[in-house]
Amino acid sequence: MKNNIKEVGQRIRDMREICGLSVEEAAKATGTTPEQFLSAENGEYDCSVTFVYRCAEIFKVDIVELLTGENPKLKRYSVIRKGEGLPVKRRESFEYQHLSYLFKNKKIEPFLVKAPYNEAEQDKPVSLSSHDGQEFDYVLSGGMKMSIDGKIKNLTAGDAIIYDSSAPHGMIASTEGGCEFLAILIK
Repeated sequence: MKNNIKEVGQRIRDMREICGLSVEEAAKATGTTPEQFLSAENGEYDCSVTFVYRCAEIFKVDIVELLTGENPKLKRYSVIRKGEGLPVKRRESFEYQHLSYLFKNKKIEPFLVKAPYNEAEQDKPVSLSSHDGQEFDYVLSGGMKMSIDGKIKNLTAGDAIIYDSSAPHGMIASTEGGCEFLAILIK
């Protein structure tokens, strides 16, 4: 399964055209400018999971279809072994593994996320995004500085947070060893 930015961009363009949406309409629906949307379609911009998730929502397809070009087929259950999630490189330096990419008609999008520690980020505002639905994050190891709706929450291993993901939110690793967490996007 391929997950390179040019191929993802082409699939987004194809779906936008199939759905009969203009670049301006798709940009508005995804919370981007027409220039940013075209940049993503052209594979010039390594778009975020949030952006791809929004595209999947407006095109009414599974996010995995945009990421890989394949449609999930399993209906009863799907086992993803340790280290075998679908790698998703969608935020600079963060590593995502999609943990249910083979399962059809899912109501959640679970990701195992590894965020490296970056000293330069610690005193800067956390980069924010938003998307429809809710999100549940559970810290597996390390520490996370979470910005949600203008508030800062510091989470460590064993802590969890659930929130309305339409509120501006973002996170960074706050411990030198980085942070590993489970992020579950709920439709």
